[in-house]
Amino acid sequence: MSSASAQGAHGAHAAPTPHGAARTAGLRHVLIHLLTPLLMCVGMGLAYLGAFATPTPHELPVAVVGSGAAPQELARSLGEKADGALDVRTVAGRDEAVRRLRSQDVFGAYVPGDRGRAPELLVATAGSDTTATAVEKVFTRVAAAQGAPLKVTDVVPASKDDPTGQGIFFLLVALSIGSYASVAVLGGAGAVLPMRLRALLAAGTSLVVSLIGVAFAGPVFHLVDHGLAGLWGLAWVYSAGVLFVGVGLHTFLKRWTTLGVMVLFVMLNFTSSGGVFRPELQNGFFAGLHAFWNGAGFVEGTRSLVYFGSEGLGGHVTTLVLWLVLGAAVVAVAWAVEAARARRASGSGAESGSASVPGSGSGAGSGVGSASGSAEVGRRGGDMEEEMEEAVGV
Repeated sequence: MSSASAQGAHGAHAAPTPHGAARTAGLRHVLIHLLTPLLMCVGMGLAYLGAFATPTPHELPVAVVGSGAAPQELARSLGEKADGALDVRTVAGRDEAVRRLRSQDVFGAYVPGDRGRAPELLVATAGSDTTATAVEKVFTRVAAAQGAPLKVTDVVPASKDDPTGQGIFFLLVALSIGSYASVAVLGGAGAVLPMRLRALLAAGTSLVVSLIGVAFAGPVFHLVDHGLAGLWGLAWVYSAGVLFVGVGLHTFLKRWTTLGVMVLFVMLNFTSSGGVFRPELQNGFFAGLHAFWNGAGFVEGTRSLVYFGSEGLGGHVTTLVLWLVLGAAVVAVAWAVEAARARRASGSGAESGSASVPGSGSGAGSGVGSASGSAEVGRRGGDMEEEMEEAVGV
């Protein structure tokens, strides 16, 4: 008797209590959610430090002005000493150098001194202040070796209210945050809505985000003094692309969507946009992304529109449109997947209904189904709320 009692007591002690089970489940839930910020920490560190920590010129296009033997020899000598850092060519005259700068074929042009005239460096800071600074460092040493001070002329300066030209980059940041944070709301709280309506909301949200961006760029901070209509078009297409990609991905990624869009539109996007360092100052990975990523399309497209006479604008618009098409394709695939899931769920519900037995048991079953359905709705609502809180926190 005492042995049975002892075994019973031991069994009661070993069995987990409801409170302990709830605490274990809650701890597991928190730890799973902590994965998101920890992965963001790792991703942001790798992306930002990998892209910005050691900016070094790689095949940076510059020119030496002049057609005689001396400019040719200077260009050859610079190219050899740079060991791949510079792509040095010669141009016949100053006007040709200015034209090359305005078309962004080169990022600096050195006019050697002659007969008492100081050497001059032509740059275009509107294209990239950091690139102009890197070029100036190179040719300051060249002028010093010739025993003369270097005169620097900025042939395409940035707006007076955005002297470094990086306001366009921070405008990209604002547009991106407004777009990808809205993805969590449209995907989470909007999950009960059909994909058609979510897509329409995404288009409307992108319009609002783009108008906010134009207000910042124009009347609020005066980053640009002309071309606002074109900038609005670029901003709308950019924002719509981000929103469509995110809303479509939410069907598959669920609560990991915030992390997914941060990888796409923050970690890989800001770092390859050229807003801080142009690709000629970055490693091959981020320089390669610059050629086709949507953030680069927006930044370079805006620079082209506002400062460089729309030189190369068509290519940047094409980049943004292709991302928009990609977003529309992801939405279409998600729409088809959700429709298939709905058909399967409808079929399962019909089978369950036909299998239920009428009578008193039917009422009990209905009560259990109702309770479980309510629990499922509550669980989904909690997940949506947590997802939106994480997105807002980010």
